[in-house]
Amino acid sequence: MEDRLLHILLVDDDEIDVMNVQRAFKRNNILNPLFVARNGLEALELLRGNGPQAIPKERRLVLLDLNMPKMNGLEFLREVRNDPDLHTLTVVVLTTSADERDKVEAYNLNVAGYIVKPVTFLAFVEAMAALNKYWSISELP
Repeated sequence: MEDRLLHILLVDDDEIDVMNVQRAFKRNNILNPLFVARNGLEALELLRGNGPQAIPKERRLVLLDLNMPKMNGLEFLREVRNDPDLHTLTVVVLTTSADERDKVEAYNLNVAGYIVKPVTFLAFVEAMAALNKYWSISELP
């Protein structure tokens, strides 16, 4: 079972959204390790093995907000796709932005999905359950 765990990096600067993801994981019995970065720069540090907590290099998934300080989600995606060690990373956008330009640019940067954050917690729990079902049947590297 240990070899099926995903190492999930949540990149989001909103403390309430971070807590909602953690609560939704708990409610859905999602046992994958969850790492948190507050912006794209912190996320890159964690993914590259720099900083206080290194994320294992195998079976990684990033849940990415777009609207963040220092380095936003689209800037992070551009950096990841240009990095030879990270370019194959699986990224799912999880954001409040329903802007069509953001969606198009994210998909042009090869995201695996684009989820607009639900307004209610129950809808958020359901979205995390659906995402968990998807990654449990997907063959992520």
